[in-house]
Amino acid sequence: MVINNFNQLIKKVSNFEKTRKVAVVVAEDEHTLEAVFKANDERIVEPILIGNKERIKEILDRKNYCLDDEFIIDVENDRAAAYKAVELVNSNKADFIMKGKIQTADLLKAVVDKEKGIRTDRLMSHFAILEIPTYHKLLVITDGGMVMYPNLEEKKQIIQNAVDVMLSLGYKSPKIGVLTAVEKVNPKMPETVDAAELKKMNENGQIKNCIIEGPISYDLSMNKESAETKGFHSPVVGDVDILLTSNITAGNTLAKSLIYSGNSKMAGFIVGSKVPVVLTSRGSSTEEKYLSLVLSAAAV
Repeated sequence: MVINNFNQLIKKVSNFEKTRKVAVVVAEDEHTLEAVFKANDERIVEPILIGNKERIKEILDRKNYCLDDEFIIDVENDRAAAYKAVELVNSNKADFIMKGKIQTADLLKAVVDKEKGIRTDRLMSHFAILEIPTYHKLLVITDGGMVMYPNLEEKKQIIQNAVDVMLSLGYKSPKIGVLTAVEKVNPKMPETVDAAELKKMNENGQIKNCIIEGPISYDLSMNKESAETKGFHSPVVGDVDILLTSNITAGNTLAKSLIYSGNSKMAGFIVGSKVPVVLTSRGSSTEEKYLSLVLSAAAV
């Protein structure tokens, strides 16, 4: 199965029998609540709002949103809100977590807490999926939000995280391009060496359920004509599902360039913890927050 656009993803999630429960951390944020209640109206999520109850109810009243008091949890501060969210996950009362008006670092401290958190033995990485007007299906970019300078083993784990999400969405063997500036191994460009190693791991069965190509440039990953011109042959060219970037700056810049200069839409979350963690930035639109909720609900 291949998902071509976000409307298909929304339709897929809307057909689920079970509505996912999301714990919203420091929920007194208007854009976040707009996204949450849009997803709630469509029966995609059931919200549990954690934060300053009085401020949350002020926004709910102003926006004419209805929610029973039992699903609004009053806490003293941001730290308490974050720990309450992970407690709800650990007690199976929430299916995933969404960041509200809280600093990312404060939320992640609770997520990765060795005693009370929801961290696993897996590397945590950021999974972003974009709908690009000029591309024929949704495209994943990883990692532009979590692992700063991944080494070879970390890149392997980032790929495995992304593949696991794609399998949960219904894909059978996603195609992965390990992005570099050139298509040949150059010892002076360490990312090309890593790319070749990752391809070899895939061929040897060390990385399963996907097809990896690398080193490969962005143009060849996205455009078959460019690949034909250069005489580069691979099932990945022009049909890539996942782009693995060499570091957080490359991934972040690529995603934001496609959004702000290419009129693309994006959804994303942190994978590798016990449940998805939606970490949209303060500058994210209501639509991005909503689509990230849909994606996380699909991936649970």
